[in-house]
Amino acid sequence: MRTGVIAKKMGMTRLFQEDGRHVPVTVLALDNVQVVARKEAERDGYVALQLGAGTAKAKNVAKPQRGHFGKAEVEPKARVAEFVVAEDALLDVGTELTADHYVAGQFVDIQGVTQGKGFAGAMKRWGFGGLRATHGVSLSHRSHGSTGNRQDPGRVFKNKKMAGHMGARNRTQQNLEIVRTDADRGLIFVKGSVPGHKGGWLLVKDAVKVARPKDAPYPAGIRARDNDNAPAETPAETAAAPEATEGQEG
Repeated sequence: MRTGVIAKKMGMTRLFQEDGRHVPVTVLALDNVQVVARKEAERDGYVALQLGAGTAKAKNVAKPQRGHFGKAEVEPKARVAEFVVAEDALLDVGTELTADHYVAGQFVDIQGVTQGKGFAGAMKRWGFGGLRATHGVSLSHRSHGSTGNRQDPGRVFKNKKMAGHMGARNRTQQNLEIVRTDADRGLIFVKGSVPGHKGGWLLVKDAVKVARPKDAPYPAGIRARDNDNAPAETPAETAAAPEATEGQEG
């Protein structure tokens, strides 16, 4: 089981396929997604990775959180989330994940908070048809109609569909297809719509009901660090130095 990522919803657009068909997609951006902490079975009782995304001003972060980020040697994050992973999928603290973590054609589950609609009537909230427009109905065309009953049981049952607060709830949308990824810009293009508003944070995970493609990187798609090639270049430079010295001595 791989880790998921924290992404920011940027909006919707469309992409054109090779046969000319266009696909509506939602653009998700990976904003400096790094591993903040590791949870291990021996110490914590379970195996997971804590990821952080975005940036936050130090003055807006509580002191305990500042110490937590300082211990990991990463800048304060705007959003933090945990992902349960397998033991062989643990990553080092400070590792940065890229959009290459997913591949085109893969299916993912996306969790987010739906857009808040405020107080909504029964027609908008539940799709009720409303009352008749004429023939005796006045001032209550969009009402939800009768809610109670007679003396027995003489009450309104729980979970009755009525007017009330709509939206702003945690929702997970499953089996969304990834159309394309752009690692250079840190973008993931997901087919269709996803929960949440523009600028909202989303949790993207491998689909539970669809198998992960074999070409998806395991344990994760990791950004290569700048000093990864330094050890390989250093021996080559040192090996050339003795040859120059011997030529000078001769």
